[in-house]
Amino acid sequence: MVSPSLSTLRVRRLGRQPYLPVFDAMKAFTAERDSDAPDELWLVEHDPVFTQGQAGKEEHLLMPGDIPVVQVDRGGQVTYHGPGQIVGYPMLDIRRKGLGVRDLVSAIEASIVATLAGYGVEAFPRADAPGVYVNRGSGVAKIASLGIRIRKGCSYHGLSLNVDMDLSPFLRINPCGYQGLVMTRLSELVSAESAPAMAAVENVLLDNLVTCLGYDNYQLIENPLGILAERVYE
Repeated sequence: MVSPSLSTLRVRRLGRQPYLPVFDAMKAFTAERDSDAPDELWLVEHDPVFTQGQAGKEEHLLMPGDIPVVQVDRGGQVTYHGPGQIVGYPMLDIRRKGLGVRDLVSAIEASIVATLAGYGVEAFPRADAPGVYVNRGSGVAKIASLGIRIRKGCSYHGLSLNVDMDLSPFLRINPCGYQGLVMTRLSELVSAESAPAMAAVENVLLDNLVTCLGYDNYQLIENPLGILAERVYE
């Protein structure tokens, strides 16, 4: 029988934060957690940053310019995070939950697809390229990216969903290592009158992540920035 505390996902809403303190904190959280630690989901909006995964190649950084590039320990190539994009970091003991990496990726993709469906947007994952995509005209555009790292049977890093962000920084890179990959955002796929606010989309995404990842409910942490305090406010 699963302990009630382990069937509840603890959620931290971190607001807008620079990337590095959050990256350091999630690595530390994963390294220090034990087998009884509840799983957590961090939701954040980052200052502009390019992150390059372990397999990242310099050739995919076309002209980063004034946007910093951070080398990270997730899988995948290079992507962009910035204001107007929801970033979610599910820090889960997937071994304890009986999930494989593919199961985790599929559950995250399903949560994003369900979130977009709620706004009348038909989206889909692709077997050959992690993430979530939509049909745009005669082609396909990417609206959400995924990058996961597993350590000691636990996940960190996660997903990014483009809601109402400036997409031009994606032109400075080959997104996810694909030359010419078109990126899109939710605000382009709905009418201006029905474009949802970031907070509303985050609420819907949170509900779908809880369901798709197999939790009974979630608990908002009252002091979400406590885990960043030493790094953000030192």
